[in-house]
Amino acid sequence: MRRRILVSTLLTVAVTALFLGGPLALATWQLVEDFTRAELTQRLEQLTGRLEDAGDRPLDPRVIELAIPANSRLTIETPARPPQSFGVAGVADPVQESLPFGPRGTITLAQPREVMRAQQTQVVGVVVLLVGFSVTVGTAVAIYTARRLSDPLRDLAARAARLGAGDFRRAPARYDIAELDRVSEVLDSSASALSQLLQRERSLVGDVSHQLRSRITALQLRLDELSTHPDPEARREALAALEQTERLTGVLDDLLESARAARAAGAEPVELAEAITEAAEEWREPLHAAGRSLRLRVPAGMLARITGARLREAIGALVDNALQHGDGTVTVTARKGDNALLVEVSDNGPGVPEELVPHVFDRGVSAQSSTGLGLALARTLIEADGGRLELYRARPPVFRLYLPTARTDDVASSAPPAAASGPR
Repeated sequence: MRRRILVSTLLTVAVTALFLGGPLALATWQLVEDFTRAELTQRLEQLTGRLEDAGDRPLDPRVIELAIPANSRLTIETPARPPQSFGVAGVADPVQESLPFGPRGTITLAQPREVMRAQQTQVVGVVVLLVGFSVTVGTAVAIYTARRLSDPLRDLAARAARLGAGDFRRAPARYDIAELDRVSEVLDSSASALSQLLQRERSLVGDVSHQLRSRITALQLRLDELSTHPDPEARREALAALEQTERLTGVLDDLLESARAARAAGAEPVELAEAITEAAEEWREPLHAAGRSLRLRVPAGMLARITGARLREAIGALVDNALQHGDGTVTVTARKGDNALLVEVSDNGPGVPEELVPHVFDRGVSAQSSTGLGLALARTLIEADGGRLELYRARPPVFRLYLPTARTDDVASSAPPAAASGPR
């Protein structure tokens, strides 16, 4: 889009410069010639007046030569006298003007054309400089306008992409353009609404699955008792019902697994060292400005099956939480666990108050005056890929992420295909 805005604006500037600068240059060129001829005519009128006042008395040649321009020639022709010439002997390619005086007399003043051409070139050069300055200013304005419009639009497009990837954080940036600010506000409202909807959906799924499992477990216990009944018919029916409840349990597990797989549809093998370093490095400068430091302990070679954008946003939310509420060095470590990859974010601050420990991931809960959305959002992002986020230790605080390890088939499917070998 920036290129289209820039090209259209520059095209407008170029057309304007062409249709205004060209005629203006021609007009100034002709105007200098008109001024030159008018000046010659004015000098001739002055000399004519002196000649008529002198009558039959001849004028002093020095007075006449002082009245004509340098490198010019004045010729006076009268019927009673031979032609008289003053100034230079000859003028090459002259610009001349003539005036009649007396009875059939003529006075002619000739000036080298190169003098007029030099003046015309200077004036046209000034016009060209002005047109060039206008084009330069127009180009600068076009570049500024293109950047002023395209950068916010790219930012909004990136925010919309992050929204689709599950990043529901609000963006405080505004662009001082009413229409774009309105779009940004709508994206923020949509992010909040989607985050709340997704949270309610997951809470509902968790509650429903918990209640169903409890009821099915109770039903299985009753059926187990009935399966020991002395009546053979009752035992047969109890065993059949018990088989159906086991199938129902399997169906429930499959449905929950399908829901988790759907949420993590964009998950792929991600190198933890690269993703975590990229996410954490954005906070090194803010931490340095606060007199604190960032330490990374993430070995290479660990692949997690996650969505890279969600992991980066979750790590950013945890480091931001440590910046706002913690103290000392912020440390991000990663290591392999038994069935998952463990990522920990810790600092040397006072930690989470005892009364907030059970609610630290609830939306709107904060120890200070912040919004209380960062940790809730981080947990939502990690759970969307089948991971888990917990408060591992309250004081000093340690937040631990449990990330699913990339499977062998995931790594194989993401590897670039080998080049086909030609005939030997």
